[in-house]
Amino acid sequence: MRHRERHRTSRIGWLRATVLGANDGIVSTASLIIGVAAAHASQSEVMVAGVAGLAAGALSMAAGEYVSVSSQADTERADLDRERGELAAAPEAEAAELAGIYVARGLAPALARTVADALMAHDAITAHARDELGISDALAARPLQAAIASAAAFAVGAALPILTVVLAPANRLSPAVAGVSLLCLVGLGAIAARTGGAPAWIGAGRVAFWGALAMAVTAGVGWLFGTAV
Repeated sequence: MRHRERHRTSRIGWLRATVLGANDGIVSTASLIIGVAAAHASQSEVMVAGVAGLAAGALSMAAGEYVSVSSQADTERADLDRERGELAAAPEAEAAELAGIYVARGLAPALARTVADALMAHDAITAHARDELGISDALAARPLQAAIASAAAFAVGAALPILTVVLAPANRLSPAVAGVSLLCLVGLGAIAARTGGAPAWIGAGRVAFWGALAMAVTAGVGWLFGTAV
């Protein structure tokens, strides 16, 4: 029977974008809602602010992720193009460089050179990309995937405090939004930590802390200025 292993590094691309998007959606939208509510806005005005925050935030997350991950992808492509040129111009030197990497990892020099030659004969650019540049299929930059995951996750996260505004009594709006948002953040942090292989309480604690801080600060700003949006 063939032994198959699953490693968490294959999840890095979508997991990072999804967790960041959902966390930002909850925190920023809940904070916006609480800040506007603290400024004595009506429930309908709070709802408009929340929906506007969802739309703007989702598009901002998508654009930001796409631009930043595209920059990473551009760098990777430039490094690979340079490596292809070096392989064409000096294959012997590149083979020696690859063998040196394997020697540093613990192989005997003769075995390291044999491995380097075999890998270069099979797929030289892939061997150098993985072992010299640290670029692999699992960790490669995927701008569109990151953008879509971030925007969708932000919208889902932002929808939670907005739904709370719809269901909560007008005189309990801020406590309801804060409570529901913190519970969602705790759950999100725990799930993300477990998916990534870390203890659940660590992920839950750190997102809850920063979420509570953000909501407290924006509530203070709304109360201080007291200006209805």
